[in-house]
Amino acid sequence: MTGAIDKYLTSTGQVLPQNHPAYVRLILESLALKYKYVLEMFKEFSPFEINKLHIIGGGSKNSLLNQFTANATGIEVIAGPSEATAIGNIMVQARAAGMVETLQQMRDMIAKAVETTLFVPGDTQDWEEAYNRFVRIIK
Repeated sequence: MTGAIDKYLTSTGQVLPQNHPAYVRLILESLALKYKYVLEMFKEFSPFEINKLHIIGGGSKNSLLNQFTANATGIEVIAGPSEATAIGNIMVQARAAGMVETLQQMRDMIAKAVETTLFVPGDTQDWEEAYNRFVRIIK
């Protein structure tokens, strides 16, 4: 994978990472900036304001990625639950069994039972500059 990253960075005139931690940081920053890129597309079509991003599944366990994502998007990130698929399956079964009636009831039950982590944006100016470079490179 590092070879593919190096090839892309070289072809786009970027600096190559010098060690393993630098590759990890580059990957996480790129993912956060891609989140912002896709979120900006969603905002164009959304009939309502998007002011929070919920990250579920395995990615919700990566605190550094989640903080980078909050920083890059400029909105709060709520991480968790990590086992969203299993919880969703249980809730659908509960609804089929008549234990809950509405989607809101399901959401309320999950919110009471599952711990989430809130990530608040920081360094947004630096991330906005990084995002502008990111968009120029990928276009």
